[in-house]
Amino acid sequence: MNILDIFTWSLLTVTITKAIPLIYAGIGGLYSERSGVVNICLEGIMLAGAFSAVVCTHFTGNLWFGLAGAIIAGTFMGLLHGVLSITFKVNQIVGGTAINIFAAGATEYLIPIVFGKPGATPPLAFTFERQDFFLSKYFLIYMAFLLVGLTHIFLYKTSYGLRVRAVGEHPKAADTVGINVYLTRYLCVIMSGIFAAIGGAYLSIGESGLFSKGMTANRGFIALAALIFGKWTPLGTLGACLFFGFCDNLQSTLQGRVPIPSEFMLMIPYVLTIVAIAGVVGRSRPPASSGVPYDPSER
Repeated sequence: MNILDIFTWSLLTVTITKAIPLIYAGIGGLYSERSGVVNICLEGIMLAGAFSAVVCTHFTGNLWFGLAGAIIAGTFMGLLHGVLSITFKVNQIVGGTAINIFAAGATEYLIPIVFGKPGATPPLAFTFERQDFFLSKYFLIYMAFLLVGLTHIFLYKTSYGLRVRAVGEHPKAADTVGINVYLTRYLCVIMSGIFAAIGGAYLSIGESGLFSKGMTANRGFIALAALIFGKWTPLGTLGACLFFGFCDNLQSTLQGRVPIPSEFMLMIPYVLTIVAIAGVVGRSRPPASSGVPYDPSER
């Protein structure tokens, strides 16, 4: 097997497309984590966004309504996580896990109710895969990279970004100088939900043209890993998402070309994710108040 047969232009382009849902979810998680709220429910939000996008597109015949449906679902899921984590101060890992379980169960339950067939929805007549530029998945791809750049500018070049980072690092000090910690965290968690849901919509109406049970395939968790691997920065998260997209694409490319069981090939992206995170996590420093509920009465 010639190595040049593997590292082709196609490998690069498919790597980018596979990284797009990770980028949306990873940048979404970045907003939440930078404000001090751990968002482990990215997986569940992506599922909700993917399902809602298909439902809205199916009944309206309009892809933009499908994308809007995903955004609404992401807003709701983000708000739910915010209520649990910020208002009621539920352990953020436990609350996020509960939302993941809820999203997985709810989408599986609703498929036969809405479409009359369990397991998967019927294929859509309209998808971003088969439309002109502004209704194509390429539009969503370019928007993902634009989102990374805008997030970098927002976090490091604006006063509002400074407030977000201050809330994530030292909420008590931020509160002292007049920054509304609760509002900032709520807005960031909701933005996190919106972007993760768009990542889910990309998978369903952007690529597959349908929704199937568990179709996100743990991409929400990989996006969270990419966020850590990228050291909680927009550009670092982008690089990590592209790396994990490459790993995912590599196992697909190598299947049938090397004498290794397909089950082992499917493990490649996850094994490399573990290896990458293991080498970085000890040297990465998350926001100081990440995962810590804010209580103004505490000193």
